[in-house]
Amino acid sequence: MAVLIKSKVKGQTTEGYNNVLAAVREPLKQAPGFITHFAHPAEEGWDVYEVWQSKTEADLWFAKFIIPNLPSGVHPKRT
Repeated sequence: MAVLIKSKVKGQTTEGYNNVLAAVREPLKQAPGFITHFAHPAEEGWDVYEVWQSKTEADLWFAKFIIPNLPSGVHPKRT
């Protein structure tokens, strides 16, 4: 069953989001279990939404590709 992962990214800027996306865009398209990604600026940062085939696939991707590319001091809250 597909899952929706929402990340509230306090302190993220447009530049920071664009930099992370540029670093992971192509590998993300090929990620096992990835369905779609969308995001928008929000109060105090960004809201990011992704749909994956499973939470496990989403968590593995996040740990391997997103965490190493986050700007210093930015810590997404994922639900």
